Amino acid sequence: MFFSVSKLLWMVMVPSTFLVIVAVLGLLLMRHRRRVGVGLAALGLVGLLAAGLGPFGRMLTMSLEDRFPVFADDGRPVAGVIVLGGSELPDVTAARGQPAFQESAERMFALADLSRRYPDARVIFSGGSGRLFGSPMQEADVVRMALPQLGVDPARIEYEPASRNTAENARLSRELAQPKPGERWLLVTSAMHMPRAVGCFRAAGFPVTAYPVDFHTTGRGNPWRLFGSVAEGLQFFDAAMREWVGLTVYYWTGRSSAWFPAPRG
Repeated sequence: MFFSVSKLLWMVMVPSTFLVIVAVLGLLLMRHRRRVGVGLAALGLVGLLAAGLGPFGRMLTMSLEDRFPVFADDGRPVAGVIVLGGSELPDVTAARGQPAFQESAERMFALADLSRRYPDARVIFSGGSGRLFGSPMQEADVVRMALPQLGVDPARIEYEPASRNTAENARLSRELAQPKPGERWLLVTSAMHMPRAVGCFRAAGFPVTAYPVDFHTTGRGNPWRLFGSVAEGLQFFDAAMREWVGLTVYYWTGRSSAWFPAPRG
């Protein structure tokens, strides 16, 4: 139920979609309630311009990406690696017959790299389908197809193909991994997504070490810099708000250990 409700609500609550709905509703109301209609149309338009051209998307993203530092190998043994899905394009893969990925494909580069750097570590890919109405194939199937192109034997990887969201990634990965006390497991996902992912794994009783990839901000410079296009700014804003809303909802529903998880000393 949680999965279906969250997907349906977010379809409407995506900031750019919501602001367009507000603007269109305002236009429709102008004939009968002009003042209300003008107000709503102006609110939607100004909101789209502010979110699309303003610095807010970059600032929200930077706060998420700066939460966990880039992993530095200190020589301690690594028992295993968990790589979360989300970069795969199952529909395109099924239609074209070759593995397709979106911009967060750095997760796959990390999977290949870590599988070679830690030859004795277990490597688990966790990802089913996050689509509400099903998918022609699972994210794990796409990864299995792509691994030979990355020089990785698909048999080297263990697959968890049933999870639909981050909370299920954590719970099902723990069931598969059965981590022992004191073992060190690396968690690979996009830097923006890392706070929510770590919170879910901690709530599931699976302590992990963050291995963030797929950064979209430099972490320095002027965060107030404006975007060059509305489309670029809205993409940042939508993605960042998805994580902040997700952090809040997951914490309220007990799926995360904290509202904004932080590294532990």
